[in-house]
Amino acid sequence: EVQLQASGGGLVQTGGSLRLSCSASGFTFTDYSIGWFRQAPGKEREGVSCVSGIGDTYYADSVEGRFTMSSDNAKNTVYLQMNSLKPEDTALYYCGIRPTSRNQYTNWGQGTQVTVSS
Repeated sequence: EVQLQASGGGLVQTGGSLRLSCSASGFTFTDYSIGWFRQAPGKEREGVSCVSGIGDTYYADSVEGRFTMSSDNAKNTVYLQMNSLKPEDTALYYCGIRPTSRNQYTNWGQGTQVTVSS
């Protein structure tokens, strides 16, 4: 069974940093893309970053240069290092997976709240 769980959110000041974790299991990493998404109240869901099954990473323009995605296969975990946080980064962040052969994300984890003050 696929299991995804995001963690690591919290309250930080503008300019601060957080590292989010997505614990992932029940699938073969090389067969899927893993993505980070976020949604703030009153706004549409936004793709933040993703890593392909072969390790290529992609970032939304709004976070390029500030956020970095990485993975630790031994721990079955992917990370999102968030630096230079801004109030507009405030959102519920969650992870999902997409089979390489499909256009749709098929599984989603529970989100973790990130709040950036001031």
